[in-house]
Amino acid sequence: MALAMRSPLSGVGPLTEYIQTALGLSYSMIGLITTLPLICFAALSGFTLYFTQRFGLEVTLGAALVILTTGIIGRSFANIPALYAGTLFLGIGIAVMNVLMPSIVKRDFPEHSGFMTSLYSGVMGIGATLGAGISVPLAHATDWQFSLGSWAIFPLLGFLLWIPQLKNRTKPKNPIHIISAIKKLGASGIAWQIALFMGLQSLIFYAVLAWLPEIMIERGLSPTNAGFILSISQATGILGSLVIPIIAGRFKDQRRIVLITGTMEIIGITGILFFDTFLVSAWIGILGFGLGGNFSLALLFMVLRADSAELTTGLSGMAQSAGYFVAAFGPVLFGIIHDVTLSWNLPLYAMLIIAAVQLAFGLGAARNRTITG
Repeated sequence: MALAMRSPLSGVGPLTEYIQTALGLSYSMIGLITTLPLICFAALSGFTLYFTQRFGLEVTLGAALVILTTGIIGRSFANIPALYAGTLFLGIGIAVMNVLMPSIVKRDFPEHSGFMTSLYSGVMGIGATLGAGISVPLAHATDWQFSLGSWAIFPLLGFLLWIPQLKNRTKPKNPIHIISAIKKLGASGIAWQIALFMGLQSLIFYAVLAWLPEIMIERGLSPTNAGFILSISQATGILGSLVIPIIAGRFKDQRRIVLITGTMEIIGITGILFFDTFLVSAWIGILGFGLGGNFSLALLFMVLRADSAELTTGLSGMAQSAGYFVAAFGPVLFGIIHDVTLSWNLPLYAMLIIAAVQLAFGLGAARNRTITG
């Protein structure tokens, strides 16, 4: 499942030029391909608690895998309606999986939350790296449609492996009324700090995913090398996702760790902005590690700051719904700014400011507090 959750998203950016040439799309319309899943994450995350209580965790996850597989295959057809419809289905599937993974960790591995968060977020990063690094060579060997559709292999295999679990239909032992959960979490400062920390991190991550290859191509790199640069950010993100939660899980207060990962994001963006292609791999690597570390921290906060698996599901849904609503504006907004200014400098300045604000919310979310319910 973790392999399936990011590879279909990271495989789009390196193929931007191919898709634009084939379908005649503007930068803002290409940005919508990355933004549509984020809109799904925002719109559906809050309802996942209802689906779990109604159908059970196993069936809900199984359905998400089927929808994700359908969406990936659907968007590989070479026409605009199929591209966007498939992307919409893809977003629905991943939205449900995003919310339920932290609750599985809370339910099944309460004593090893740091390690398990590290494991699945790290594997998500591996999927993202594969998507970024292989998409262009795969498109050269076949075509861009096959490259886009090839990532259906992960959710399809995931579903086949998940079939034995479907008979369980595990429902929450202590069901939480959705309206009550929304009121409780909506009134919690911790929940909002986690949501905004995750949302701003995701805004930067998906903007990088969508536009970093284009930024590098504009500075003289080939599409293959630009895809490779993006894969560096995903690879170091894996390292951040693996290392940071294990360390953070040992402490009750994670503010020092957030300060380190947040500062790394700022350094990486600054390097890309002011030093053109000089040491670009180093700046991208630093940025990727910070983004990966902060993403896994956001997931870990959902586990550590809630006192039950059910409340973790509610917190995960609320945080991801609000967070991805914020993140959804990034790719399209940056694409529009580029269309108007014909430069990537202003989007990068905006990203730098966003990283600083994200750090502030992260320091609040990292304090040792618990939501009870």
